[in-house]
Parts: sequence; structure tokens; C-alpha cells
Amino acid sequence: MYVRLMHEEDIDQVTRIDREVFPALWPPVNYKHELQNRLAHYIVISNEEPITREPKAEPPSGLPRLLARAGQLLHYSRLSTRQTAPAKREYIIGFGGFWLVADEAHIISLAVRQTHQKRGIGELLLIATIELATQLDARIITLEVRASNTPALSLYYKYGFTQVGIRHGYYTDNKEDAILMTANNIASASFQARLQQLKKSHSKRWRVASYQITP
Repeated sequence: MYVRLMHEEDIDQVTRIDREVFPALWPPVNYKHELQNRLAHYIVISNEEPITREPKAEPPSGLPRLLARAGQLLHYSRLSTRQTAPAKREYIIGFGGFWLVADEAHIISLAVRQTHQKRGIGELLLIATIELATQLDARIITLEVRASNTPALSLYYKYGFTQVGIRHGYYTDNKEDAILMTANNIASASFQARLQQLKKSHSKRWRVASYQITP
């Protein structure tokens, strides 16, 4: 699995995952706008190595350029087919995002395709989200989670989140309460040491490749 920042070409896949995991959320999130929002930060996880796009070669000048143009005219169909062949796309299996205001990162979403759940991907998203927030100088992370979502609650407690409140009737589909959780001092040496321990254990269990996210 590979972790990186979300790009515009990921929007279609991310939107499908969003609709699959959060069908009751209305209106749906406009991820194109989110990527343009300076407060928003999103990551994705794919099961393929990110594609490295080679820079385009500079067009030749003078006589070589004329010869190249003639060659294009003579062999247009062959060149056209090669140039318009679709590039291989990474298969996105999960994504996460947060808004950063001052020193507080508020997690908006952590979502994994249903076909890939229970494989440690949600935990990897949380680890990467915390690390990215730390790189961006956040000191606090907050989130809401359904009161009935026991697996998610257990994961958040594991990573140092504590319950600080309840938002009654927060979820519009069934009026379920949301548990408001916070992790404080995420840049502290003690928090980071614990995070690295958990990250190492997760990597060993799920055989996750190392990664580095650059904001």
C-alpha cells in the first residue's frame, strides 16, 4: 500500500468511496472545491506504486522540427493512437482529510472501500493523518464518531484520543449522537514516541511499505 497527498485526478474514485461509505451524507462533498481550500488537506492510499510522470521532451527546432512534423503527418494514425492511449491509473482504496485552523486539525473523513476493510487500512489512514497534521504544526486533533461505532472508538482511544463531549442527534440519517474526541499535544515527544511504536507494530502486522508525505 502507498500513501500520498490527494490529486485532482483522484476525485472520481474518492467520490465513489465517499458515497459508498457515507451514503446518508447530504449534500455530498465537492472534492474539487476541497482541494482548492487552503484549510483542507487530503491523503489517499492506493494498492499500487504511485505513477511517476516523465517530463515532456522539448520540441526540436529548425530543420529537425520540420522533419519531425512531416513524419507526424505521414504517420498520423500510428502516432495518434500511441499518444492518446490511457495512462495506467492507481486504484484508490481509501482516503482521509482534515481542516487545519490555527493549531487544530479537525478530521473530516477517514474512509476505506468496503472490499478492503478490516485490513489495517483505516488505521494507516489515521497514522498518516496524524503525521501530516504534525508536519503542518498542528498541536490538537479533533473528530466526531458515531456513538455506535465501537471499532472506530477503540482505534481512536488506542491512538491517544479522549472523549470530550457529545453532539446529540448529530447524524441526520438516524439522529444518532456523535462522540467528540480530541488528541492533545500531538507534537510532544511522548505522543510521537507512542505513535512511532504503534506505526511500527502496524507495519509489521500488515506489511505496509514505509512512506513519507510532503505537505
